[in-house]
Amino acid sequence: MSTTIANSFVTEYAEMVHQSYQQRGSKMRNTVRLQTGVQGSSCVFQKVGRGAAGKKTRHGNVPLMNLNHTSVSCTLSDWYAADYVDKLDELKEKQDEKKVAAEAGAWALGRKIDELLIERMGGAANTIDEAGTGLTKDKVLRAFGTLNASDVADDGHRFALVGPHQWNELLNIQEFKSSDYSGEQYPWLSGTESRTWLGITWMFHTGLPIADGSRSCFIYHRNALGLAEGQEIKAFVDWVPEKAAHLVDHMLSAGTCLIDPDGIIEIRCDDDAVIV
Repeated sequence: MSTTIANSFVTEYAEMVHQSYQQRGSKMRNTVRLQTGVQGSSCVFQKVGRGAAGKKTRHGNVPLMNLNHTSVSCTLSDWYAADYVDKLDELKEKQDEKKVAAEAGAWALGRKIDELLIERMGGAANTIDEAGTGLTKDKVLRAFGTLNASDVADDGHRFALVGPHQWNELLNIQEFKSSDYSGEQYPWLSGTESRTWLGITWMFHTGLPIADGSRSCFIYHRNALGLAEGQEIKAFVDWVPEKAAHLVDHMLSAGTCLIDPDGIIEIRCDDDAVIV
């Protein structure tokens, strides 16, 4: 009888973690090039250079584009988020205790995914200096123009991450806050604070780097970053007699890489700027 109960607990818990991760996990997972089911310890993302058309003379050979092919390697690492669920707590408040542990583990691994991707963004080819100001319309338009000048595709796959303070600054920009200019595009962002402006999907994120009061915000294209997963989030539950508790272990095997530095713009902002 006890074995049956334990097996039931493991199955139910694993399903709960998976749902929590999908709904409330990483904000960035669906905004980058994603490769799942990776076998081995590394994954290679291909990058193809820009093509150009040419003329052909009568009876001559067709011109070749000679596309430049490069590859970027992504090394996977294993990540864990574990906790104990006391047996007596489980019996007293079974559903609540499992839900708390499930969400905590899923959030921890989701934050790790975002942390790894944000770290890679530090290799952006273009940076807009702070200049003693916060996130202004001028900075946004300069970043937008830099992406266009670099021929970064304006195909609906541009994203932006800003801090909470910068989000409030954006809400002072008429085009950003007005529903006449903004809109939501991705269903997985439904219910979160996100907007689409200038063909860019904007999200606020609390994990962006800050140094000496200067917050780094980013605008990037999906193809500029790569995320490789050898194993999506999994939960394993083992009974530990010495603890009289279940050891709940969440596991994830993943790695990130910077594919195209030109596809990322770093915008540095005074995180203490007065919002007028």
